Amino acid sequence: MGVNAHEKLEEVIKKLNCSRLFMAVDAALLESEFYRRIHSVLQRCNVTPSLFTDIEPDPGANTVAKAFELCRSSNAQVILAIGGGSTIDVAKSVGILATNGGRIQDYEGIEKFSTPPLPRIAIPTTAGTGSEVSGSCAITNSETSLKMAIRHAALNPANVAILDPMALKTLPAPVAAYSGMDAFVHAFESFLSVNANPLTDALNLHALELVSHNIRQFVANRNNLEAGLAMLCGSSLAGMAFGATGLGNVHCMARIVGTCFHVSHGLSTAICLPHVAEFNLVANPRRYGRVAAAMGGLVSGMPELDAAAEALRAIQSLCRDLGIPERLRDIGATEDKFPEMARFCIEENYNRWNPRHTTYDDFLALFRKAY
Repeated sequence: MGVNAHEKLEEVIKKLNCSRLFMAVDAALLESEFYRRIHSVLQRCNVTPSLFTDIEPDPGANTVAKAFELCRSSNAQVILAIGGGSTIDVAKSVGILATNGGRIQDYEGIEKFSTPPLPRIAIPTTAGTGSEVSGSCAITNSETSLKMAIRHAALNPANVAILDPMALKTLPAPVAAYSGMDAFVHAFESFLSVNANPLTDALNLHALELVSHNIRQFVANRNNLEAGLAMLCGSSLAGMAFGATGLGNVHCMARIVGTCFHVSHGLSTAICLPHVAEFNLVANPRRYGRVAAAMGGLVSGMPELDAAAEALRAIQSLCRDLGIPERLRDIGATEDKFPEMARFCIEENYNRWNPRHTTYDDFLALFRKAY
């Protein structure tokens, strides 16, 4: 990690003894200075990659199949992903298929594959998903339009992650805000999870501090490399933690919001966050006080509920400062889909992780409150 950490790519490729490389890249990066730097590194390594750029937001299984076909036909030894969570998730999925065969749909769920994937190198160009280090990848089932989670804590993270704030410089401000809020929510929900433990607490509290103290500066100016590196580190710390703890109602609701109304995952989570945070507070106000402290709140000595309320105020202020839309109606959501969306949330069973038990009626009320 660090400014110009991408130069380490040469050392990594040589260690992997790679001469045939499959590269998944966000197409928007192809004309960027950062991509030219990566290309120069590959030239020094005498590696000509097989390039795949046809990756949409919330990529589908059909995209994974096309990418895998190119990877297989090029007889690639290593996979390099340069992009946001969608690009890295496609690369991780291709790695699974390269050594396990079948279709990516075969691996939905937890530890559905046992052969280590093809070696993967990930260079994130957004500071949000933590996909480079997380044990999960999300791919949309092209037949049902629902997101599939492919989870394997030991085998799914990239073999090497390179965190270089130079990769973030061309990120549009709204994408920087939405992806950054996704990183915040990963840490927030993982810290509140019923499966949280002292090790994940350490990761999540530091992630909350890094993201909340740097996201405003980062969104204001992506040339602020200090803020960019802090965001990348916070995103990765949260990515390491939530695979062990699970997430909560924000992600549960955001998944279906994104599917139904075709908005980015980061934007969906950011809109749902304040409403779910208020709903969950009663389940663990003490932890909310610790969130407030990590965000810079002067809550020492406050009554527990007052300190918890400071966390809500800090979250609302953060969303407001970043220009996050306040309501689902602002992104084109319609109330008629809420009953179906609430049923989907119940089926996903995030109650195994969320701190407050949530019923169908609760989810329906949360969607309506957010509307």
